Amino acid sequence: MSETAPFSLLKPLRQQAAVVLTSPHSGRRYGEAFLAASRLDATAIRRSEDSFVEELFAAGPGLGVPLLAAEFPRAWCDANREAWELDPAMFEDALPDFVDTKSPRVRAGLGTIARVVGNGEPIYAGKLRFAEAQARVEACWEPFHAALGGLIAETVAAFGSCLVIDCHSMPSLAGRQGGRADIVLGDSYGNACLPAWTGFFEAAFTGMGLRVRRNDPYAGGYITRHYGRPRDGVQVVQVEVARALYMNERNFTRNAQFEATQRSMAGFLAAVVEASALWGMEGPPARAAAAE
Repeated sequence: MSETAPFSLLKPLRQQAAVVLTSPHSGRRYGEAFLAASRLDATAIRRSEDSFVEELFAAGPGLGVPLLAAEFPRAWCDANREAWELDPAMFEDALPDFVDTKSPRVRAGLGTIARVVGNGEPIYAGKLRFAEAQARVEACWEPFHAALGGLIAETVAAFGSCLVIDCHSMPSLAGRQGGRADIVLGDSYGNACLPAWTGFFEAAFTGMGLRVRRNDPYAGGYITRHYGRPRDGVQVVQVEVARALYMNERNFTRNAQFEATQRSMAGFLAAVVEASALWGMEGPPARAAAAE
């Protein structure tokens, strides 16, 4: 897409906690060639973007934890998918046998190279060639995951474990169980993170007056499922923040509540860092989590 780095990595001078932050969908670099190939205008194509999420969690490095954020947009290449989830209907040539063409994400049009943006509008006016998808995966997906895998390995080496907080935003919506949510926590239904930590997250956000749901309707994407291995000392929780809390969803601008929400996320991160120092990766006892 460009010769600039596919991600930004903000690291503290010295990592203070076994915590890593990621923001795989907040990239906003839309190249002219991409926009020219799309049937969408420069505003509509942003409907899959987690706008400003890396700014919401920007306190992380100051608290002693690294923050990895994609610079490429999700509509260009989705780092929260497997490397090769592709829809064959998007391509004019045949796809290799190793490509996953039947995953639920592909069927929804939201594979590694998406067919549609968040509201279901098609992105492309014509078909792509596989070589284009391969180039994007090699230039964007692979470096992002090499960096994330490296951060996790460094953290485990230094602390013996790692807690990854995968940061996202979501349209203002109701969960399947009814009621609006401000925060959705996804831990792959308990498979990617120990209950103590997911419970601590929920208690921390609820204590801020935010409405929290677990795994409804977002249980976590590839990052959560792939890296979350509690038995191996690596835990992942996906955190979805309702966009209405901090931005105008129609014109992709920060709203009047942006700074307040940013302070809330900073307070959340400070609580996580403190808890990890006190209790380690087993997480806080249930009574301590409830008291937050």
